[in-house]
Amino acid sequence: MPPEELPTRRLTVLDCAPLLSGTPLDEAGADRLAAALRVLAEPARLRIVSLIQAQPDREACVCHLTEVLGLSQPTVSHHLRVLFESGVLARERRANWVYYRMVPGALAELRQALGESGQPLAGGVTRG
Repeated sequence: MPPEELPTRRLTVLDCAPLLSGTPLDEAGADRLAAALRVLAEPARLRIVSLIQAQPDREACVCHLTEVLGLSQPTVSHHLRVLFESGVLARERRANWVYYRMVPGALAELRQALGESGQPLAGGVTRG
């Protein structure tokens, strides 16, 4: 018995469109984008950014994050320092605590390069 043929269709340019949109990246732009992606490639850092953005006042200190993340204080502090030094987070000391918040526009180049359009990505994740 011959195997069943699967339905086929002709691929279009849209089916093969690259993730990057707009003008091609130059070497310096690619280096900056790669550095930003490396910083955010750590799941704990993505969660930290998400948790800070989800706070009513859009800021948090280590004490707010350790229990939620299930990580030690030194580990959370390390991730916050990396995000701060990369320009993703700003920080402000208040008495004995340091509060972190997103730097406005810090991820704008990343979003632009990845083609923020609000369209779903594979796996149901939505851009934007």
